[in-house]
Amino acid sequence: MTVTMRFPDRGERSLADLLAQLTADPDGKPLAVGDPRIRDFLAEVAGRLLAPKMARRYPELASLGFFLRRAEVDRMARRLIGEDPLVIRVPRGLVFHVPPANVDTVFVYSWALSALAGNRNVVRISSRAAGAAEAILDVLAESVAQADPVVAHTQLMITYGRDDEVTAALSAACDLRVIWGGDRSVTELRRHPLAPLARDVVFPDRSSFALLGVSGWRRASDAQRRAAVDGFANDVYWFDQAACSSPRALYLVGPPGDAEGVLDEFRGLLAEAVRRRGWTVDAAMAVEKRVRLYGAAADGHVTDLEFAGNELAWLRLADPTQPPRGWLGAGVVPVARVDSLADVAKVIQRRGQTVSDFGFALDELREFIAAVGGRGIDRVVPFGQALSFAPVWDGYDLLTEFTRATTLRG
Repeated sequence: MTVTMRFPDRGERSLADLLAQLTADPDGKPLAVGDPRIRDFLAEVAGRLLAPKMARRYPELASLGFFLRRAEVDRMARRLIGEDPLVIRVPRGLVFHVPPANVDTVFVYSWALSALAGNRNVVRISSRAAGAAEAILDVLAESVAQADPVVAHTQLMITYGRDDEVTAALSAACDLRVIWGGDRSVTELRRHPLAPLARDVVFPDRSSFALLGVSGWRRASDAQRRAAVDGFANDVYWFDQAACSSPRALYLVGPPGDAEGVLDEFRGLLAEAVRRRGWTVDAAMAVEKRVRLYGAAADGHVTDLEFAGNELAWLRLADPTQPPRGWLGAGVVPVARVDSLADVAKVIQRRGQTVSDFGFALDELREFIAAVGGRGIDRVVPFGQALSFAPVWDGYDLLTEFTRATTLRG
């Protein structure tokens, strides 16, 4: 059995050789939690991702570079190392990552946190990965030339087809398996057993929504409104609105008369932001989007449907309690109005992940979370931060998941 290497080198390699390298002790000092050699490498990667040329070509990579910058990596490392002098964090071992194909940067966040925790890692890169994913792999390859050899020895990224034998072998060898990509991926991969002491961290299908407070919008300045709409546009258009944290519906919270005026202004500002950013939707995506939206209208889920070119589509939901949970295409904004946040809380299901918002006070949002009562929602963030990754994701504290705790008593 062979795999295609993507990092730290390129070319075909036998699975046996790959596993031998991942399970062998590296020359010199093994990795530790918060290892300075990994920190140095991640800082080098961050600097290359934040270069103006890269940020202009792939704006989403600037967020990744910011996440991996030296100050942030050092802060996360200090948290792991110094939480409690009587609880010593140690690496979990070998971590097998299976990221999704539709969100190009997820594999870096998952891998980087695990590497910072001192683990050996093997990441399966989808054969469909392109664009930003290829740019990241190029940056990693450029950066590893400056890194300690332990990085190339312990951090591997590969591509292979639908080969159950490879997946089974990597699953059996790992101490932790991280599965992204939805219910189907989770179910398929769980067919391959883990070692008795190993475990899974899974990220199944989730759905996310946006909340716009009518009163808060009216109190906001023009600059604040424009900034909020720009942030919402990022949330919608990055990753073709297919990420689990991409908003699938927009709830206007407030009285009917005021809400209509706010919606009109919001729509105008969003169309302006899309034109200014130069976002486009290709013909294939536009056709896919129309098929899905006409289907939703035919099924009675939509009372009004309006296309603003290929880039934007506005839907009026027939029933606010039945928002779309699945993907409808890039640049789709289903809208519903409700009287209060308590009405939205009733809509939340266990699959609910991110709520992005504008126009609400923190106390209002705390009450909203309490009203949801644990049925769903792992994150509440301002417009523009729906896709910003954090070490706590989908309710997992990943830095904790990627380590084991050894307790010490005198």
